[in-house]
Amino acid sequence: MSKVIVIFSTKGGVGKTLVASNLAVSLGHDEKKRVLLIDLDLHAVGDMSRMLDLHPQKAAVDLINLLKKKPQAVKKEDFVVSSPSLNIDFLPGVLKPQQSPHLEPEKMKDVLALYGPEYDYIVIDAGRNFSEIFINILNMSNLILLVVTPDILSIYQTKWALDTLQFLHFPLTMIRLVLNRAESISSISWQEVRVSLPVDIITRIPSEGRVAGQAINRGVPIVIDNPKTKIGQALKGFAHELATQENMFLEHRQIDEMKIKEAAVEKNGEFWQKQGLTEALPELVINEEVDEILLLKRRIHARLIDELNLKRMDSRSFSDARKTKELKSKAEMMVANFLAEEAGMLISSSDVRKKLVKEILDEALGLGPLEDLLADPAITDIMVNNKDEIYIERFGKLELTSKKFISNEQVKTIIERIIAPIGRRIDESVPMVDARLPDGSRVNAIIPPLSLTGPSLTIRKFRKERFQIEELIGINTLSKAMADFIRACVVSRKNVIVSGGTGSGKTTVLNVLSSFIPNNERIVTIEDAAELKLTQEHWVRLESRPPNIEGRGAITIRELFRNTLRMRPDRIIIGECRGVETLDMLQAMNTGHDGSMTTVHANSTHDALTRFDSMILMSGIELPIRAIREMIAAAIDVIVHTARLPDGTRKVLQVTEIAGMKDELHIDLRDIFTFKQVGIDEAGNVLGNFVPTGYVPSFIEEIKVKGIALSEDIFKAP
Repeated sequence: MSKVIVIFSTKGGVGKTLVASNLAVSLGHDEKKRVLLIDLDLHAVGDMSRMLDLHPQKAAVDLINLLKKKPQAVKKEDFVVSSPSLNIDFLPGVLKPQQSPHLEPEKMKDVLALYGPEYDYIVIDAGRNFSEIFINILNMSNLILLVVTPDILSIYQTKWALDTLQFLHFPLTMIRLVLNRAESISSISWQEVRVSLPVDIITRIPSEGRVAGQAINRGVPIVIDNPKTKIGQALKGFAHELATQENMFLEHRQIDEMKIKEAAVEKNGEFWQKQGLTEALPELVINEEVDEILLLKRRIHARLIDELNLKRMDSRSFSDARKTKELKSKAEMMVANFLAEEAGMLISSSDVRKKLVKEILDEALGLGPLEDLLADPAITDIMVNNKDEIYIERFGKLELTSKKFISNEQVKTIIERIIAPIGRRIDESVPMVDARLPDGSRVNAIIPPLSLTGPSLTIRKFRKERFQIEELIGINTLSKAMADFIRACVVSRKNVIVSGGTGSGKTTVLNVLSSFIPNNERIVTIEDAAELKLTQEHWVRLESRPPNIEGRGAITIRELFRNTLRMRPDRIIIGECRGVETLDMLQAMNTGHDGSMTTVHANSTHDALTRFDSMILMSGIELPIRAIREMIAAAIDVIVHTARLPDGTRKVLQVTEIAGMKDELHIDLRDIFTFKQVGIDEAGNVLGNFVPTGYVPSFIEEIKVKGIALSEDIFKAP
């Protein structure tokens, strides 16, 4: 079966048709391959046939019509023009512009299936628009070549095209850049193009306008007309590389049909956010010349580490802001000097130099490729699977980034740099750890032998500015009626549990709930990794501690909780109940420490109660299930349940009262507010409304007696 090469550019005038035609001819004429060249540039009908001096009488549109009406009458040789001198066959998409609307996109797969077994390569000039026919062709491709010229407009357009291709789930590993007119006068250097775009330059075609113009005017490809010129040699070398590098091509794959439909009609802001491919893909061989920048970075990185003796430097020194600033200033001067020595005239652009200095400093003294991701406010989670795979969550969706670490050893160094300032460690004896960044972002790391693919790092970024309840209402996380009720519960000292799955927004909601606590109360918070951000002045923060290198000195949340009871707290907030401390929390709620709050992992309010059952039983305390549930019913007043929906949004799905016991074994749960989903729109957004159930909380009179204004109208069912 043939390998399908699609050549594309969203910017006109970059030489796409010239590259496609010369590549096809060189594969056929020089590499002796069977090649079919297809012209699907519907905005420049006939240009390719004139460039090759070919005179087709039929086109793909005619073949498709015959396949629909009389498939048995099709003779595939009748629709292609064979050129013995070029050793290629040629098939235009249409012969006249007015035929373009009749070229059915979904039928192109039948055309490729018909000709596929006859050729080694099918080279397609795909035009310059993200049309439906283009997307269908991409779905059958093995390699995508983006033609770019060294100018700002072309680079900008190429970035947009790459974002779009990634959204359509085409991996960067099947996309390569063809840099045409490289090193022309007043152009951007190829090194700067390489740094600006996240895919590799497979070839650099020099600028020889006179040679190209002569070849076009004569109707003879450059690789035949002037094969010994610089541009001719570059095109022939490009064809030879493709013919000999089998691992350059990926197997056929299918795209989500819904995304194809969306891509045909959508073209705005957030819609084109990158969507990473989650399947494993083979590593490709990178052109040695293009790889010079990566090798340069590695050499300078190694020199910097040796000069500063970073390997022997205590990681805890990075917790001293003054020393860190001095170290970075010194390192920046050294890197600039090393770059001048190592690169010479290789890098002439000051912008490229600044970018390289920043990247090397980030790798040596900062968090490497994670620095830019941490600085992006739209990113909420960063997931490092290994040195080559860094995923992010943006707007609730997972994306594979183009960023990579130099090595797995560097990933481990970054992990140690994060955890050392807070007195934690990671090695084979302690291969996983929880920690936090200085800004409060939560970190989890795990290394071999537990992680089989290399050191793994997960960062839940912490929002620098606290969410206010008005913001949550504004982004439709909950309704104003729900917010008013929850505020009344906190002020009236009801015990509240926030439940939900991983990444559902539990901690965000808990932070908002805590903002309703009056300033004249003493608050004690207990966490594994400090994430809570309170505004009250009278706030004591406690954090658990893991064991030291001898396995001693651990302080658990349960021990901290018991100590908290001696600290005269008005409110106790536990970041998350996940073990034996649950029983202590419930007992405290039952013995005067009302107004306490915590979170728990659960899929619903009912599951939250089941989780409490299991955590208490796992504590080793032998209590009958009836006694446990009576304790839960007496201790907890309200459960606020959060969830992350399929469209990436986070919402409060239920606000539920625990209204005592139904019978000896069952707790009475009464939903007060719920989110009622009614469907999903064309863009995949969840549609629905927050509605009261009509149930009025049993403690409504208690709220009123305490002078808290809360209208009962908010509980009326619609």
